Amino acid sequence: MASEEASLRALESLMTEFFHDCTTNERKREIEELLNNFAQQVGAWRFCLYFLSSTRNDYVMMYSLTVFENLINKMWLGVPSQDKMEIRGCLPKLLLAHHKTLPYFIRNKLCKVIVDIGRQDWPMFYHDFFTNILQLIQTPVTTPLGLIMLKTTSEELACPREDLSVARKEELRKLLLDQVQTVLGLLTGILETVWDKHSVTAATPPPSPTSGESGDLLSNLLQSPSSAKLLNQPIPILDAESEYICSLALECLAHLFSWIPLSASITPSLLTTIFHFARFGCDIRARKMASVNGSSQNCVLGQERGRLGVLAMSCINELMSKNCVPMEFEEYLLRMFQQTFYLLQKITRDNNAHTVKSRLEELDESYIEKFTDFLRLFVSVHLRRIESYSQFPVLEFLTLLFKYTFHQPTHEGYFSCLDIWTLFLDYLTSKIKSRLGDKEAVLNRYEDALILLLTEVLNRIQFRYNQAQLEELDDETLDDDQTEWQRYLRQSLEVVAKVMELLPTHAFSTLFPVLQDNLEVYLGLQQFVVTSGSGHRLNITAENDCRRLHCSLRDLSSLLQAVGRLAEYFIGDVFAARFNDALTVVERLVKVTLYGSQIKLYNIETAVPSVLKPDLIDVHAQSLAALQAYSHWLAQYCSEAHRQNTQQFVTLISTTMDAITPLINNKVQDKLLLSACHLLVSLATTVRPVFLISIPAVQKVFNKITDASAQRLADKAQVLVCRALSNILLLPWPNLPESEQQWPVRSISHTSLISALSRDYRNLKPNAVAPQRKMPLDDTKVIIHQTLSVLEDIVENISGESTKSRQICYQSLQESVQVSLALFPAFIHQSDVTDEMLSFFLTLFRGLRVQMGVPFTEQIIQTFLNMFTREQLAESILHEGSTGCRVVEKFLKILQVVVQEPGQVFKPFLPSIISLCMEQVYPIIAERPSPDVKAELFELLFRTLHHNWRYFFKSTVLASVQRGIAEEQMENEPQFSAIMQAFGQSFLQPDIHLFKQNLFYLETLNTKQKLYHKKIFRTTMLFQFVNVLLQVLVHKSHDLLQEEIAIAIYNMASVDFDGFFAAFLPEFLTSCDGVDANQKNVLGRNFKMDRDLPSFTQNVHRLVNDLRYYRLCNGSLPPGTVKL
Repeated sequence: MASEEASLRALESLMTEFFHDCTTNERKREIEELLNNFAQQVGAWRFCLYFLSSTRNDYVMMYSLTVFENLINKMWLGVPSQDKMEIRGCLPKLLLAHHKTLPYFIRNKLCKVIVDIGRQDWPMFYHDFFTNILQLIQTPVTTPLGLIMLKTTSEELACPREDLSVARKEELRKLLLDQVQTVLGLLTGILETVWDKHSVTAATPPPSPTSGESGDLLSNLLQSPSSAKLLNQPIPILDAESEYICSLALECLAHLFSWIPLSASITPSLLTTIFHFARFGCDIRARKMASVNGSSQNCVLGQERGRLGVLAMSCINELMSKNCVPMEFEEYLLRMFQQTFYLLQKITRDNNAHTVKSRLEELDESYIEKFTDFLRLFVSVHLRRIESYSQFPVLEFLTLLFKYTFHQPTHEGYFSCLDIWTLFLDYLTSKIKSRLGDKEAVLNRYEDALILLLTEVLNRIQFRYNQAQLEELDDETLDDDQTEWQRYLRQSLEVVAKVMELLPTHAFSTLFPVLQDNLEVYLGLQQFVVTSGSGHRLNITAENDCRRLHCSLRDLSSLLQAVGRLAEYFIGDVFAARFNDALTVVERLVKVTLYGSQIKLYNIETAVPSVLKPDLIDVHAQSLAALQAYSHWLAQYCSEAHRQNTQQFVTLISTTMDAITPLINNKVQDKLLLSACHLLVSLATTVRPVFLISIPAVQKVFNKITDASAQRLADKAQVLVCRALSNILLLPWPNLPESEQQWPVRSISHTSLISALSRDYRNLKPNAVAPQRKMPLDDTKVIIHQTLSVLEDIVENISGESTKSRQICYQSLQESVQVSLALFPAFIHQSDVTDEMLSFFLTLFRGLRVQMGVPFTEQIIQTFLNMFTREQLAESILHEGSTGCRVVEKFLKILQVVVQEPGQVFKPFLPSIISLCMEQVYPIIAERPSPDVKAELFELLFRTLHHNWRYFFKSTVLASVQRGIAEEQMENEPQFSAIMQAFGQSFLQPDIHLFKQNLFYLETLNTKQKLYHKKIFRTTMLFQFVNVLLQVLVHKSHDLLQEEIAIAIYNMASVDFDGFFAAFLPEFLTSCDGVDANQKNVLGRNFKMDRDLPSFTQNVHRLVNDLRYYRLCNGSLPPGTVKL
């Protein structure tokens, strides 16, 4: 090696070159290799020590520290003890000498390297490691350095990464826990000293209108007046150095609290001190002073002070998030809540100088976030514990939370607060359910608060009260399938619904009048409609009027959604009790929808078409959607009306149909058209009135859909309308005996409906794809797509219905199904068409296989098996991209339905299905990294085993009587072994979803059919599977599934624990490379012979961790190292 000085100069120039803009990637790779080789040399650390003490080049220092880090974490075992002593001596000296001048990131890295040595050697070889840190903290000059070392120690030693053995991890944790009391005492001392030192000098502010802030609420919240006084002291002004020391101390506390248990070490004085610092976050005066004094130094100080508040709140939240609270700590918790609510009151205190909102705006955003986190943890984790304390004023707390929520300066902050209210409402609901006797008492206690909340949330969604904020919300960009405005509305309506559940009458009487007001405006528009040359026009033109109308329409739309969201609270047991309220709502909704359709507001000309037209369309669509939400109420009314035969119900339904029919038209905007179609589907499916079919409006829709010359609706709408018409004819009428269902007439009507819908499709001939076809291929594809999408939807919707409905459906469809089967071979190379046809057949198999009958079903399966040859499968999977794979997946799904069918009918297909899977599909996909088709194939194999166990294991009566003497007979063994091997192979592939699915399948087969206990599995496969699963854990390739894998290993091992401990484990360890014989013995000894699940899985994780650790150590030893 060259001289140290020369090496340093060379390294400096290499580093400068490496980070220079003009250096090519090629050259960077060369330099990197050079530096790696240098680092690997024995004794390179001596050079690095020289570099560190002699250079000012940041890159060189960082490189040198990385060499040390690598040496300590990966090669420490092989470093001679003399060298270790030297390194342990030099690095701390270097840190002490230069910590003031080093850049902070170099200083922190050097601290980490020293802590890494402690992690390996403390206390045995580096006994003064921790004492040194405590000394640094206690020496005023080095306090900041000591705190950085302490925090790094907490991070690296309390929850170390995997490069330590489990025994060492446990030892370190125990060593640290022994130091916790001392450390917490030191940190408390530091924070208290700084506070007291600066408190003395803080000037007492002159009396002001705000100084009477310890009102009644305060003395309620804080039993002892002394603590109120304490918290009312003015906040001291800290100098930069003290500020820095306190922030480091609070960071240490936050990290310590994340892993130490709640115990007496966390003293009341420490908690009080943390709360003192939490006040920094909500102290506006200090920030004001900083900005008044003007200098940038002061502004930075103001920000720093805010940061102290954020750090203190982080400490508090770490303690709050622990659910397991020892009895002796409950007292502390109560004190913490009282002190935090003092802060909350400080933040939300209202006086003339400041509104609450502007005060919140002035606070640091992170502080508000932390505070909201605190409130959420309080409600979700501790409220049930604290509510029972008589001295804790829950209602006052809710008052403060209310002010805090509705003065949030940001939308995100408001959403987070709504989440807290949702948690609170859930808590109340479950409390009432568990103590029904006290229901009234609980509700009376909270009634006023809930009504206040409801009113305010409703105001917040209305432009009338909250225009400025609502206009900021984005209603264009989709995020998670909803815009910001939709999310805002949805979260608000969830709160409204939860209050409705608790206080239905109050909630309704709060909401309905507001809806009425906006409806009046909407219904009054008719007087402004004038006829112009080109149609109708809305004669409202003044800008101010248009703006007011826009706001009123937006509010009406939101309130209609609110009314729809509450529909579920009018049905079931409370139907009769709340009948009148619901009837009022439904009558209004029917009136509004009819009004919109009659005066065609969706087609009207307006002064501001870009704004008012969408508003009018939206209100119309929302009124239809709200009415649809009441379809379950209408269904319940229908069954009541059936007994009394009321005209009122008939009028409601026929008027609704009058509102829907004009909208089923291609000229109507999509949003409105689809709302009308969905409402029609709900009437046909959920409400099912007997007289629906005879209403003229419904007849009109029938004629329109079946008329060949009429223009077809857009795809989605066509499918919905056809579903509704089919359901009107197929679904049994409620409350009527079979004899009055008029099946013969309905059957004839259904046949003619389907016949009209499939007219063009049934005329297609198998040779339509051949060269001499009359129609272009694209037109053929359109007919196939349009017809099958409608037919498939009709079948899907009938699949769970009565046998009679399905029989009629299949009769009507029979010809179309036969045409489909005849067309299938002709389109086998058109994967987009095959995909649609297979979707149709899959739906048929799921819903109507009984009605199709055995011979025809067999014919379909046989046709498919013949068509999907190995070549065809390869073409689909390998060359046709995602559509081709989808085709094969649908085919496998059809086979899944077939193999699940009980009885003997389809059993003859099992051999050819298994051979298709194992000999044709599996070889094509086994080696492909892509997950396509694999999930479906393995599901098919699982279902084949699960539903046809006796195809492989013939269970005789005798065997089951003499359980344990006779083994079950095994049949089709080669196929069973091939399937199991495929499962085993899938665990060697990177796809985590497939791994999880297949592990679940094996575990299910074991639970249901005792798979692991079967002789063939036990003797030839069991330990192969355990071996593969253990290797997966060692390689950390599927780390998210650690627990599931360990449990599966336990379930497999538990079949033969003796074999596992005596034969498998020693054999597994013998075959492990990268560890020596002594290490293998230690691994074997540490795996205790526990047979219960928790201990066994703990042993598995220990084995895996330590095996990795030994490999890491051994792999980085210099060649020829003697290991002891």
